[in-house]
Amino acid sequence: PWRPQTNGKVERFHRTLLDEWAYQKSYTSDHERRQAFTHWLHWYNYHRPHTGIGGHTPASRGTNLSEQHS
Repeated sequence: PWRPQTNGKVERFHRTLLDEWAYQKSYTSDHERRQAFTHWLHWYNYHRPHTGIGGHTPASRGTNLSEQHS
């Protein structure tokens, strides 16, 4: 459910999404765009350091995530 406390996090993610993925390349098809998004989202959650959590990845901060993605 929506809460004011989480709105800033969602807006920041959308800005990062636009800056680091959406405007970085022109895609020739929806399939190509979806495939690139899947790869980018995995990188964002499992490999990209996030300053807001001390340079860790979101996946490293979760306690219920599968080890198969690391």
